[in-house]
Amino acid sequence: MTGTGRLAHTLGPRTRRVVYGEPGPDDVRRELGHTSTVDLAHVVMLTECGLLPAYAAAALLREITRLRADGFSELHGKEAPRGLYLMYEGHLVAVLGAEAGGKLHTGRSRNDIKATITAMRLRAELLDLIGEILRLQAVLLSRARAHQDAVMPVYTHYQPAMPVSYGYYLAGIATALDRDITALRHTVDELDRCPLGAGAVSGTDLPIDTARTAALLGFAEPPLHAMDAVASRDTLLRALAAAAGAGLTLSRLATDLQLWSTQEFDFVRFPERLVGGSSAMPQKRNAFLLEHVKAKAATAVGAWTASAAAIKSTPFTNSIEVGTEAVAGAWAALATVRDSVLLSQVLVSGARPQPERMRERAREGFVTATVIANRLVVQGVPFRTAHHAVGAAVREAVEAGERELTQITLPDGASADVSTEVSSLAEVVASHTRGGGPGTCGTTLRILCGTLSGHGAWLQSHRTRLARAEAVLDTAVEEVVAGRSTGTGDAR
Repeated sequence: MTGTGRLAHTLGPRTRRVVYGEPGPDDVRRELGHTSTVDLAHVVMLTECGLLPAYAAAALLREITRLRADGFSELHGKEAPRGLYLMYEGHLVAVLGAEAGGKLHTGRSRNDIKATITAMRLRAELLDLIGEILRLQAVLLSRARAHQDAVMPVYTHYQPAMPVSYGYYLAGIATALDRDITALRHTVDELDRCPLGAGAVSGTDLPIDTARTAALLGFAEPPLHAMDAVASRDTLLRALAAAAGAGLTLSRLATDLQLWSTQEFDFVRFPERLVGGSSAMPQKRNAFLLEHVKAKAATAVGAWTASAAAIKSTPFTNSIEVGTEAVAGAWAALATVRDSVLLSQVLVSGARPQPERMRERAREGFVTATVIANRLVVQGVPFRTAHHAVGAAVREAVEAGERELTQITLPDGASADVSTEVSSLAEVVASHTRGGGPGTCGTTLRILCGTLSGHGAWLQSHRTRLARAEAVLDTAVEEVVAGRSTGTGDAR
């Protein structure tokens, strides 16, 4: 059947290629895999509601199951003048006849099917991405705990600023990444409503059970509003934004690690399995994987921008711009962020801090200047006066070729009663216990380990629900095929 009843002809071959592409075997397996899962749930529900005869339901389920078992191989390369879904449905009609295959589409539309498949795929992609980010979070926290005592200067405006520790720095990345995880979780929770049953745009007057199909597909609830269910892809936009946020966090981590791994800094070193050489310069040892991490966030940022631009000013109803074009770039973007996370896992795990070099640069960078100024403040000297006096002392030390402060002179010419000696940089780091300073790194790590555990429990609960729904669907399919369905199975 090539027409629609209203239309007698379809798109020409070239136009069809532009619109639907030329799907290969992998494309067919992926798209029809999701479609057929929806079909299994839909057939079970129709049978239980008495809208599909038992013989037709059993025939449909057997044929769909058979096609799924061999990856839809007999549909590979088959003409699809109106897209893969209608080609696949046409095959079912051709094999089973209109009395069975022709009843599959009862009570639904390509619009709610497509919205449901998008939600299912997005849910799966996000759960996988969150799982990998949680592994990275565990690596960050483990390395942060191991290197709490590796004192180093932290930089602002690429200049040495204050003494911290490498572990404290990694804990900061973990803190930012925790918010990215929370944002991704929020988008997954938004996917709790199943669009199936929304129909083309306004639901249906057929007595279908949308709560049943929602449960069989692992959703918590059926559609709340049919038009919104097929018109909206804002959750996809939020997913891309959250994924881009995680990518941006990792790009900043990679920027620091790349700088710190240069010979000039030599704060961290990477094993040979994580670096590359040069085709022309034999001395090179390039931490090139960090450049991939830095760049990959751009794909997610670009995908969000493209999706938002496609959705902008479209009517609030089903449309190709929203349901197809705005979604097209999302999958590659999410995969790219996932790759960035995988690279970051091995880079954070493999990076080896160089404590002696870090301490040396901290001493040379006058990073205890603020601590010395604060000693004056404790004695009653106004902070701005103390700030000026210590700044002048640093200038004098630099001009004299010294690397440490030796004397502080207040503006009135009196020598301040304050020691410029610091017992140890480690003690300075440990003394910063207010405002989330490095002295509280242990507390930060305990809190983040707690949230990591909570994220893990949340992820496991979602995976368990999906696995349970899959098992229930398999059982329901078996019951219909065996004639044990609770539905009447007599409706024609």
